Amino acid sequence: MSPLHPPARRRCGVLLHPTALPGPGPCGTFGAAARDWIDLLARHRIGLWQLLPLAPTDSTGSPYSSPSGSALNPWLLDGDLLEQEGFLSSEDLQALPDPAATERVDLALMPQRAAALAAALARRWPEQSAESQAAFAAWAHRQRSWLPDHCRFMVLREQQGGRPWWEWPKPLAQRHRDSLRRLDRDLAGPLLEQALVQWQLQRQWQALRSQAHRCDVDLVGDLPFYVAHDSTDVWCHPELFSLRRDGSLTEQSGVPPDYFSETGQLWGTPVYRWSRHWRSGFRWWLSRLGRQLELFDRLRLDHFRALQAYWSVPGGDATAQNGCWQPSPGRLLLSLLWLRCRLKGQLREGRLPLIAEDLGVITPPVEALRDRFALPGMKILQFAFNGDDDNPYLPANINGPHWVVYTGTHDNATTTGWWGDLGDEERRRVEQVLGVTVTAPAWQLLEAALASEAELAVAPLQDLLELDDRARFNTPGTSSGNWTWRLTDPIASLDGPLKGLGEMAGRHQRG
Repeated sequence: MSPLHPPARRRCGVLLHPTALPGPGPCGTFGAAARDWIDLLARHRIGLWQLLPLAPTDSTGSPYSSPSGSALNPWLLDGDLLEQEGFLSSEDLQALPDPAATERVDLALMPQRAAALAAALARRWPEQSAESQAAFAAWAHRQRSWLPDHCRFMVLREQQGGRPWWEWPKPLAQRHRDSLRRLDRDLAGPLLEQALVQWQLQRQWQALRSQAHRCDVDLVGDLPFYVAHDSTDVWCHPELFSLRRDGSLTEQSGVPPDYFSETGQLWGTPVYRWSRHWRSGFRWWLSRLGRQLELFDRLRLDHFRALQAYWSVPGGDATAQNGCWQPSPGRLLLSLLWLRCRLKGQLREGRLPLIAEDLGVITPPVEALRDRFALPGMKILQFAFNGDDDNPYLPANINGPHWVVYTGTHDNATTTGWWGDLGDEERRRVEQVLGVTVTAPAWQLLEAALASEAELAVAPLQDLLELDDRARFNTPGTSSGNWTWRLTDPIASLDGPLKGLGEMAGRHQRG
């Protein structure tokens, strides 16, 4: 790999998860609003749409703790498109739970609605053309590395009353071959429902991706570093994770105590048995990353620092205090991924299509790993104004192009909400750094991001709309009230804010 790379194209983008799109039903989808959104981005020369993980969510609505890392979220399947293509009837749609639009995503209703939609697809399946059935069969064959086990896991979890996989009967928990054969035979109907949903989701998403490419809009995904303990991934490959034979954790993930938490953060996901991944040629990791790069043009890798070293906590501990740092083989894994992407034509300006989430306390070895592969790191402007001249998030300290500058992310307060919570002294520091009196904090912070040397500048849509914290998407450390914000006005109503972003970006040579 050459350390020299051509200058990257300077672009701007908007962070918006599809669940927040407006439209019929209690959740945004891959339907008309998503198509209109891409067209609006293109009209104003906004070149990035950043999303959160598209995987199924956990019970709190979080896409970062998914039961299936390769699958797509059934909530995002658009019923109107299915009707237009003849896969469902209007009566099927009217029979779905709560067909009317809702002001926020209804986390309790969406699993019921997704299940009803899946059942309707399977019920109508025998009526479909031979061409559709052949297309589905061919797609399912290509996805055989993950699709059958995803379907089994979701069906079994329903059959077992939502219990985690390690509490299932032993033959199922340990994937005895005869038990899986019986499952495939006896529950063929529910398994077909799951597979049809994933096929239709893939079709709808790929149509959006094709549209985005025609419009010169990159789709930026997001991948959690760890996978959920109760997931298809761990159930299928327990040998790759820090588990005992009974499925319990020998080690778990987290981060050490710091200024913000005396006990650290305990995430409760298994850490990787890197020696097993090494011996397999990192096959599971490369397959995981390859699947995501089939869906997205770029990928933000959450908790990037764990590719250099990770905080490992004993499996039975209730806090992260007793953990220790362990080395990770990130350099070898990224080298193998670089070779794979080169063969598939997925490198960007000779670089991996990854964004390194390198927030928090980052050590020189982590920075060296990031910089060896010329990966853009992240800068959050809301973190910049603590009065420290060496603060790495200060606009003046963002040097060189290999950065993505955000006003805030899905885990932050909206910039309007952030500004409202600042004291007088903090506000004076912000104005001193920006060199102006702050009257529109979200837009003035955004201009600082666009003016930086960073190759990419991104703002959450809530900042373009100058919304307060009632529109906040997630508050880390809380388990309720998150992931439900949704636009209530049609996409056309966003023309003014996006025009403003496009014009401001153009003044800073972004396009």
